Amino acid sequence: MADILKEKKNQQYNEYVKQVTPTHSLPMNMLKAFVTGGIICVIGQFLLNYCGSLGLDKDTSGGWTSMILVLLSVILTGFGIYPKLAKFGGAGTLVPITGFANSVAAPAIEFQKEGQVFGIGCKIFTIAGPVILYGVFTSWLVGLIYWLLKAVHVL
Repeated sequence: MADILKEKKNQQYNEYVKQVTPTHSLPMNMLKAFVTGGIICVIGQFLLNYCGSLGLDKDTSGGWTSMILVLLSVILTGFGIYPKLAKFGGAGTLVPITGFANSVAAPAIEFQKEGQVFGIGCKIFTIAGPVILYGVFTSWLVGLIYWLLKAVHVL
C-alpha cells in the first residue's frame, strides 16, 4: 500500500515537472540568435562605413565603431532593454562586443546602491572578470608556446 502511494506521488510529481518545465526549440533559438546577432553586426557595419565616409582610416573607424557599440549597449542595459533583448536573442546578444559591455555594466548598475567602492568597484567585473583573466592567461600561454616552438626552430 505504501509503495503504491509513493509511486503515485512520484508520478504526480513527474507530471507537475513536465508542466512547469519550459520547452525550447533549438532551431528557433538558433534563428533568434542568428537574427539578433546579425542585426547587431549590421549596425556595427553601418557605423564602420559611416565613419569611413567621414574620412577616417580603417583603424580609427573600427575604434569609433567599437566605442559606439559599447556605449549603446551600456545605455540599453541601464534602461533595462538589453536584458530583454538578450532573453529573446540568446547568444546572438552575448557574442558581439555589446554582450561584453552588458556583462560589465549590469553588475555595476545592480550594485550601485552599495556605494562606489563596495558596490560598483567590487562587483563590476563579477561576470567579465573571468573572461578577462582567462583570455589574458590563454593568450600568454599560446604566445609562450609559439615562442618556444620558434626557439627550437619548429615554426
